[in-house]
Amino acid sequence: MQPLSRLAKFGLRLAFLAVLTFLLVGWLHSDVAAQEPPPPLNHSLPPLQVYPLPATLAQWRDDSNQGSYFLEVRPTEVGYLIWSQFPVRIFIEPAEAVSDALDGVRGHASQLPRRDRDQDWVDAVTRAVGEWNAYLPLMIVESSDIADINIWRRSPPLQHNNGTLRARSAETRYTLYIQRSDSTPPTLVHRFSILLRPSQTTDYIQAAARHELGHALGIWGHSPVQTDALYFSQVRNPPAISIRDVNTLKQVYEQPTRLGWQVGE
Repeated sequence: MQPLSRLAKFGLRLAFLAVLTFLLVGWLHSDVAAQEPPPPLNHSLPPLQVYPLPATLAQWRDDSNQGSYFLEVRPTEVGYLIWSQFPVRIFIEPAEAVSDALDGVRGHASQLPRRDRDQDWVDAVTRAVGEWNAYLPLMIVESSDIADINIWRRSPPLQHNNGTLRARSAETRYTLYIQRSDSTPPTLVHRFSILLRPSQTTDYIQAAARHELGHALGIWGHSPVQTDALYFSQVRNPPAISIRDVNTLKQVYEQPTRLGWQVGE
């Protein structure tokens, strides 16, 4: 664990230099926070504040007292990566995005298997969204421009590991920026982008989407228990969202954040 003084320095660096780089490694992939575009220097970051719990989490009860892995979740320089506006809008790259681009290259007969595989990928990711929708309000949208979380059907870049290149099944990045409109004051917000490798079985695609969405919904860390969806490594029989996963998600949403709050002049 990093000393508090170092975390404080990170916070100051964000406020004055507006640079954020964060790395989590596991699940045979990396979850990487992208460098944010620098907020204008004539604004200051909002103070850490707590939102009321979303109704779906407020009514959640764990009568079996299975605990959580909240201590494994990493707060960032802007606090916890939680959403305050619901439903969270999710864009899933459609099957036609890849298949239609090949229409002029391949014959019709060779297109059908590829299109079917692409649709299987979409269906698996959609099922994962439906699983998390039981705990936070989510909505699938048709445009990536308005999405809070974009999920793309493509392989993450190779990862350098001790001088070797390592393939990964998924990658999650987030970006911070200041949102402006004519009707509302500028606020500090975030957006996620998820890459999921398409060359996996549908069970593993759904498991990877389930895991990455857990990160994008606020669990910026990994569980040490392999029966949790946010377990740090891939397993032979991927688990569903566990009670411990939901307990952790609820604890995250009880924490303070700077996201969604108005920035100061």
